[in-house]
Formats: sequence, structure tokens, C-alpha cells
Amino acid sequence: MIIVTGGAGFIGSNLVQGLNARGIFDILVVDDLSDGHKCLNLADADIRDYMDKDDFLARIEAGDDFGTVEAVFHEGACSATTEWDGRFVMKVNYEYTKALLAWCLARKVPLIYASSASVYGMGPNFREAREFEQPLNMYAYSKFLFDCHLRPQLDGLQSQVVGLRYFNVYGPREQHKGSMASVAWHFNNQLNDSGRVRLFEGSDGYGPGEQRRDFIHVDDIVAVNLWLLDNPQVSGIYNLGTGRAQSFNEVARAAIKWARANGSEGGGIDYIPFPEHLKGRYQSFTEADMSALRKAGYDRPFMDVETGVPRYLDWLSRNG
Repeated sequence: MIIVTGGAGFIGSNLVQGLNARGIFDILVVDDLSDGHKCLNLADADIRDYMDKDDFLARIEAGDDFGTVEAVFHEGACSATTEWDGRFVMKVNYEYTKALLAWCLARKVPLIYASSASVYGMGPNFREAREFEQPLNMYAYSKFLFDCHLRPQLDGLQSQVVGLRYFNVYGPREQHKGSMASVAWHFNNQLNDSGRVRLFEGSDGYGPGEQRRDFIHVDDIVAVNLWLLDNPQVSGIYNLGTGRAQSFNEVARAAIKWARANGSEGGGIDYIPFPEHLKGRYQSFTEADMSALRKAGYDRPFMDVETGVPRYLDWLSRNG
């Protein structure tokens, strides 16, 4: 069996699809379906069982077994960067992951978990080292603190533990995330609604729409997770982006080009004032230093936005 927490969410459901594509169906999905819309992410997937996240945690803390578990992919979290209820975020993100780590280590079950590039704050250095980490919100702090909890244990591990610091992920099955969905998702909706894309004006020395992020397609995220499943000798904390920052303008142009190729007559860009509440809290630049993961042996290329955005919009067009 493989356990996927957050398996009805964005990255988790894509990971389930990736496992299914390998012929793996003995999957336990753990999630919180208070928002029942997320079930649509699993409607075309094949899994063995589902368990609520609180019930799963109770069994983990009780030391229960689930039979033979090949690996745990821990994607479940409160991912809202705007959530400031620190007790809630630490319970769901930090304490939960600590309990899962202890359970996995006791049974020598590989654990591959989602960390976040948000641990680096404003940057500008994005390398897996303490001196470059300065989280700016509760979500980032919860991810940062668990990475700190793991680091002293890495040298003595007897089973695989990997933290993946995801950069700006976009792609299928993120529709339930609302305001937290990727800019590619929002651009597609804006083009459908008005034929125009809205971007922020300049900030932090960047021109209008020229703020730059490391945008990575979820298919590349899945590919790395599955590669780690195949390489249990690899442990550590690794960045997971493309290694190349691209501007919001480039994402917008890729979406506009796709829309025009598919019959849209619109395709302009409007620049709106930069929000006051984001000043000093906005990552105007992110770019993953990918040298550690490359050194660990991952050698496949990553999609740029010119490739990944139309691939995503093709999927949206087919699936509604």
C-alpha cells in the first residue's frame, strides 16, 4: 500500500494519477473532505480506501499498523499563506507531520513530504541552507520549523525521508483552491470572462508584470516524487522548481497565445495598483537553486511556462 495524505487536493490528486499510470491502485487517500468539491479530483482515479485526516492522525498516534506500507507521500497541509491562526496552522502542519515522521521512522517506511519555497521569504537566495531561510507568514513558518526538526536526524536515518520545497506550482486539479490557485488558473478565468489579463504594477524594483517566480508544472512535481519512490537511498531537503525564474508577463503571454490559437479575439493585459497589504510580504522574485537535487541524481528536464501553460490550458479546455 501507498498512503497519500492530501490525496484529494491539488498535488496529492495528481500524484494519485501518477501512481495509477504505473498500475498502482493499492492507495490509501487521507484528506479532509469538508469541502466536498475536492472529491471531483479523485472521480477518475482508482484507490483502495479513503480516511479522514483526523481519524488517520488518531491511528498514527496510537501506533496502529496499516499492513505493508511501501511509502507515505505527505501532501496534506493548511496551505493558505493568509491564515494567521498560528495554533491551527502549527497543529495541522507541524505537529501532524512530526507524528507522521515518528510513525514512519519506527517502521522504516519512506516518507516524502511537501515543504515550501515560502521558507525563504523575500530571498534573494534560494538554496537549502539555514542562512537563507526567513519565513514571513504562519504557513511558511510551519514548513520551516518542520524542516528544522528533521535536519538533525538526517545523518542517522535508517529509511528514506525527503522534504521537497515546492516553488510556484500550477496545473490540473487546483480549481478548489480559489484565491490560492495559480496565476495560470486565474489568467484563464480572466480571459474567459473579459478577454484581458490583470497583473500588478511594478514593485520592488520590477516593472509592471515583471515580478519573477519559478513556475513549475504539477506533472514535473509528480515526476520527481515518483523518482524518489524509485530511489529510496535519497534522503534530505531539496528545492523543487525549474531553476529558472520567469515573469508574470511571460505566463500571461503564454495564456493569451493559447487563447488566440483557440479562437479568442481578446488578449490584452491590464496593470492594476500593487496592493498595500502585500507590500513587504510579497515574493517579487523566486528561483530554485536545483543543484542539490541534480547532485542527488535527478536529471530530467523541467517544462518552461511556454510549454507548461498551454499544456495546462489544453487540460482545462477538455475537462471544464
